[in-house]
Amino acid sequence: MAITTEMIKTLRETTGAGILDCRKALEQSNGDMNSAMDFLREKGLATATKRSGRQASEGVVELYSHGNGRVGVMIELNCETDFVGRSEAFRTLAHELALQIAATAPQYILEADIPAEVIERETKIATVKAKEDGKPDAVLPRIIEGSIKKFKDEFVLMNQSYIREDSITVQELVNQKIAALGENLIVRRFARWALGETTAEVVEE
Repeated sequence: MAITTEMIKTLRETTGAGILDCRKALEQSNGDMNSAMDFLREKGLATATKRSGRQASEGVVELYSHGNGRVGVMIELNCETDFVGRSEAFRTLAHELALQIAATAPQYILEADIPAEVIERETKIATVKAKEDGKPDAVLPRIIEGSIKKFKDEFVLMNQSYIREDSITVQELVNQKIAALGENLIVRRFARWALGETTAEVVEE
């Protein structure tokens, strides 16, 4: 089975393992994602996956003001211990995530947070647009799938490209810190205010 870039990206986001390790795992498992994850666990490379089940209740609430006070962000980032919560690396990550939110205005933390009715609405919009553009019915599913992915990549925080290094996603950035710090890290919630808006955009996991 051919190993695609998308398969490697998905496995990397899930496990926090390196690109080459993910490719090797997929080749060893003939493209089977579950087997590839098991392979990485056996080799001790799936750091994010191993730690994802641990309770994270320590951490920090980071406040960030952008554009001379025109945009404000508050984010709660959790870890497992107070020791990590007070570390410079952890505080830097919280700041970077707040900056990301200020710059990109995500609406959700994870894909799972998107309400079903929002996906239905975006599917309907994509379908109508494709038909208005004269696209044949045979390619509609692929076009709709692409539109939904684009929506998720734009409005889901963890799916977004990291603004300082667009070759990785925010999820991959967090996975790198999980591997480096040795603890589970969770974006619990955030709020984003923009000058002139009547209400804050509050997002919780």
